[in-house]
Amino acid sequence: MKRLIQNWLAAIVFVTAAGGAAMTIAIPSPSYAACEGKILTIPAWYNGLADGPNCDLISPDKVGGISNYIWLIALNVVEIILQLVGYIAVGFIIFGGYKYMISAGSPDGMVKARKTITNAVVGLLISIFSVAIVNVIAGAIK
Repeated sequence: MKRLIQNWLAAIVFVTAAGGAAMTIAIPSPSYAACEGKILTIPAWYNGLADGPNCDLISPDKVGGISNYIWLIALNVVEIILQLVGYIAVGFIIFGGYKYMISAGSPDGMVKARKTITNAVVGLLISIFSVAIVNVIAGAIK
């Protein structure tokens, strides 16, 4: 039963990662404009607030007032933090795999490595779904 759950979890992570990459390539988004530069999928703090050929920040009146403007900046910062958490989780998955490889003779080391990988996968899934929720909220504000 435990093996079945691990296989399903691995399949869900693979489909999420592969599907997300395929949809990014298949569906062009207006956020890929010159003003919306991204580094490793991490958006700029002004994502959705720049306009024009010089990438000037727009007026708060264009997004519904100063409160919506501040909320968009805050949501962009939260998205940046959540994406960094996702990258850290991937690092812990790699680290757990390394620990698993070097603990071939130690059952205690293997258990610790599996626990590291499991916790990192859970953290990665939480990060992915949290970024999706933040993007839905930011889309509703715009």
